Amino acid sequence: MDFYENEENSLIRRTVGWVVDIAVALSFAWFFLTFFGTQVVVNGQSMQPLLNSGEIVLMNRFVYDFGTPDRLDVVVFLREDGRTNIKRVIGIPGDVVQIVDGTVYVNGEPMEEAGTVSLAGLADRPVELGNGEYFLLGDNRESSEDSRFANVGNVMEDQIIGKVWLRISPLIDFGLIRSSGGV
Repeated sequence: MDFYENEENSLIRRTVGWVVDIAVALSFAWFFLTFFGTQVVVNGQSMQPLLNSGEIVLMNRFVYDFGTPDRLDVVVFLREDGRTNIKRVIGIPGDVVQIVDGTVYVNGEPMEEAGTVSLAGLADRPVELGNGEYFLLGDNRESSEDSRFANVGNVMEDQIIGKVWLRISPLIDFGLIRSSGGV
């Protein structure tokens, strides 16, 4: 009888320990995601094929408190009209961006990662980025309202509210968002 009681107690202890471990892990994950992540719903097709309309991503809202956006980061920014958009950083402060014959040039060098662009918009002439200014493009250049257009233009650093880092929905596409390439 003693043998079965000890085995039963051991099983209960292991089960309780397992449940506690899972609860601690879930609590830590919830805290981490809440602290470092703000949910953003992708609106529109401008970031295809990386992101599709209706997908939910997490944005790290603190990353730029300790640094500045890098070229090719996928960022969320607040437009002048109060809407939020998700775009990719192409030009950073001090850069000169121009689109010639469908090719994006940064500081006179072609940027292969930027893909081809049929409409240059404001970037048909060199766009010089001042202190704290960024040039943003959607990955789907043919369906993106971005820095090429006067209603968006160069985006100021204080308009950039975070970096997209994780897709959480749909679950089948769950994963990290890469900052390089993407187009």
